[in-house]
Amino acid sequence: MRDFEAYLQSHLPEAPSFHPTFDTALKTMLTAGGKRFRPGLLLTVVRSCAPLLVEGAYPVALAVEMFHTYSLIHDDLPVMDNADLRRGEPTLHKRFDEVTAVLVGDALNTHAFYLIATAPLRDDVKTALVRELAYNGGIGGMVLGQAIDCRFEGERLTPEQVDFLHEYKTGRLIAVSLKMGGVIAGLSTEIQAELYDFGLDVGLLFQIQDDILDATQSAEEAGKTTGVDGQKNSYVNLFGLQESCRRADGLVEKIEKRLARFSPALREGLARLLAPYLTRHRQTAKSGC
Repeated sequence: MRDFEAYLQSHLPEAPSFHPTFDTALKTMLTAGGKRFRPGLLLTVVRSCAPLLVEGAYPVALAVEMFHTYSLIHDDLPVMDNADLRRGEPTLHKRFDEVTAVLVGDALNTHAFYLIATAPLRDDVKTALVRELAYNGGIGGMVLGQAIDCRFEGERLTPEQVDFLHEYKTGRLIAVSLKMGGVIAGLSTEIQAELYDFGLDVGLLFQIQDDILDATQSAEEAGKTTGVDGQKNSYVNLFGLQESCRRADGLVEKIEKRLARFSPALREGLARLLAPYLTRHRQTAKSGC
């Protein structure tokens, strides 16, 4: 991912004006780091299946990272999680102000689609990419999941409802990152669907692990505000730490079986990228798992 990181750093969004802080704020959370997990999934699919298209996929991968970053900025706002720390840095509303944080999130959201629209790809491919990100990042995914999360904070949901919440809030943006890689690489609709379903499992694993970290790590260890899930419908709150770890184990097994069905190049690329996540829950044993 070093090549993508270099691309990101050299293609940061710019909004020069007489506003004293907006242009700086626009870049702040992107340059603060992050796992680059979602663009990594997209690029891994393209690199494994159509390596000649990787360069054309970089703007789309950056769009996915910008879209994800917008969601984090808004998630941290006082009206939602009211978090102080993200990616080891003060959250935007703490470093600047709440209005700036809202507008930077809005700007990154819309600029993501500008990047896709201007990427060096065929028009039909770009249309499909816009359609997939807009739906899975909006009412067909992340935004609906966030709405449910906020509305039912403090109210206990059923296990099925918790899975629905986290599939939408977290899983669908991860799943569509894989599918978008398949769209760029020209994979069949059947393989795109397999990638998407695989991504839903990865997303739930990712969320359970995140809930475990929130319950077991300090803010300094996690690089973000922790202990904020006390009233939320997290897996740890619903099932407890031990059962959450057991569920993570089950998802790891399911993901590994799904991986085996992909082509060798795709399987190897995704296994390499996912290796830290397929073992992270086991590393929490000293914290109670």
